[in-house]
Amino acid sequence: MNYEWIYEAPLPDQAALATALAARAGIHPALGKLLLDRGITDETDVRHFFRPQLTDLHDPFLMNDMAEAVARLNTALGNKERILVYGDYDVDGCTAVALVYKFLSQYYSNIDFYIPDRYEEGYGISQKGIDFAADTGVKLIIVLDCGIKAVEEVDYARSRGIDFIICDHHVPDETLPTAAAILNPKRKDNRYPYTHLSGCGVGFKLMQAFALSNGIEFNKLVPLLDLCAVSIASDIVPIMGENRILAYHGLRCLNSNPGVGLQAIMEVCGLEERELTMNDIIFKIGPRINASGRIQNGREAVELLVERDHATALEKAARINLYNEARKDLDKTMTEEAIEQVKDLPQLDERRSIVIYNEAWHKGVIGIVASRLTEQYYRPAVVLTRSEGMATGSARSVSGFDVYKAVQSCSDLLENFGGHTYAAGLTLRAENVEEFSRRFEAYVTEHILDEQTKPSLEIDAILDFKDVSFKFYQELKRFAPFGPGNLRPIFCTKRVYDYGTSKVVGRGQEHIKLELVDNKSNRIMNGIAFGQSSQARYIKTKRAFDICYAIEENTHKRGDVQLQIEDIRPCE
Repeated sequence: MNYEWIYEAPLPDQAALATALAARAGIHPALGKLLLDRGITDETDVRHFFRPQLTDLHDPFLMNDMAEAVARLNTALGNKERILVYGDYDVDGCTAVALVYKFLSQYYSNIDFYIPDRYEEGYGISQKGIDFAADTGVKLIIVLDCGIKAVEEVDYARSRGIDFIICDHHVPDETLPTAAAILNPKRKDNRYPYTHLSGCGVGFKLMQAFALSNGIEFNKLVPLLDLCAVSIASDIVPIMGENRILAYHGLRCLNSNPGVGLQAIMEVCGLEERELTMNDIIFKIGPRINASGRIQNGREAVELLVERDHATALEKAARINLYNEARKDLDKTMTEEAIEQVKDLPQLDERRSIVIYNEAWHKGVIGIVASRLTEQYYRPAVVLTRSEGMATGSARSVSGFDVYKAVQSCSDLLENFGGHTYAAGLTLRAENVEEFSRRFEAYVTEHILDEQTKPSLEIDAILDFKDVSFKFYQELKRFAPFGPGNLRPIFCTKRVYDYGTSKVVGRGQEHIKLELVDNKSNRIMNGIAFGQSSQARYIKTKRAFDICYAIEENTHKRGDVQLQIEDIRPCE
């Protein structure tokens, strides 16, 4: 992929401020700019950023309807009503259900959980789920990571004597369901200070408020933060503000004393002997939780996450691992088929979006395929298949473009839709797919910016190899956890050379293992460039080239670093 490299050198006054801020924070001068870029301008901000404190979490009762939600929950417990914890089948929904169920079941036994079947019931609150609740005597449903658009379903539940507390973070419609309480920081009348919570994060705030109202110590909630970290990483929400606090302490839980279910997943992934990062969640833990809902039923994932027996958890984790292997096979096959279909789209080079439809595709994997197409073609992508007589699918976006608004612009063609900036789900009649494709393309063409149609790398600082020490890496680690809003820093070093020992590696000879030098130090720097073997011939000419890279610990040489090279460019 040919990236556009973007670097904005700080103005003299900004450079002076960054240097002074870095000195006060005790970090390398180049990292001061990273603090300024994140809106951190004084020592108090630095302290809160580098040492997030759970005491800095917002008062949960600032959220609209929180008092009503806690009152209704307390009434249910007081009257010994049966409670059902209901959630979406993805990672965010499953972790949210596990968190609320695990916490409440410590104090109350008349409680169960429910995950709808992706294939029989579809996304969100289903009539089947409500009927299950009514038939089992449920009087209160706490719904997590969905429900904000379930106006008819909530009315139907009320007709059957069931109340709802809705905990969601997706964009609401004008009309809200008639629930006992709606907790959603994206409500138009929102007064909560932080609007980017995950669905699991909203569930955590409900439990925080419940604990406060019942005199339960906050430290009883802390062991559940590992689930928050998994949801935040997997749902790709910003990792600043309150999410940074939750993710920071959630990672500490994962690395010190994870829940039994998550520990089992870590063991089947081979992660138990290393310090976990958000990337480990995104690429290892999250996909396995997701695979349950994609291939079988998300309930199995929740059963694993709430399991208390280690041996049983390992058995369940092994089964979910098999689902993930099946998911990878489907992913590979469908992605190959999708790429062939994209190649046949008329005027592909001129198109600003991709919409494809195949009735035979597996519903559980289309979101992944949409992500793959977005990565390959760098434009918003919608992938649709047939389910229950309808065309249903997922949309994914490129950096900076709101795909939810693009889908919403076609709402008159849709039976149902929902989502947020970078991901959306939609259902429509098959006969409307062609018109949807035309209108979606028209909206994207009108609203997408030129710079959003090209892959880019934003460079945080220009470094020489003499700067890239293990001490520098340890200072850089203080910026973690990384994610949207606090991306892993990318650096650039100019005019580097092959030391003479770089070589192509990998089963398909697709990667380059590099040993590099520059003109300003005697240091030999190790690096790996994944998928960039096409650059090997130039590198071996001994001519100078520039590199963009992230810095990571060298796992083969303790106390040293290596470069994960994102792009290579011959010197001009």
